Amino acid sequence: MTNPPNAAPGKKLTPEARRALEEAAKRKCAVHTKPFPREKAGPKGAEPTRYGDWERGGISYDF
Repeated sequence: MTNPPNAAPGKKLTPEARRALEEAAKRKCAVHTKPFPREKAGPKGAEPTRYGDWERGGISYDF
């Protein structure tokens, strides 16, 4: 029997551990398939917090 892809290589898994890893993989896939809602009043262009600071017009603001 092959291990799930997120299991430690070469480690023998109990049935409970195998089931937990399979359930976690299903939950992870379900989270990534939902589309995000469209933003209505957000900033235009790139996300202003992409570097951890707010950026507007080329000026970075660190709170």
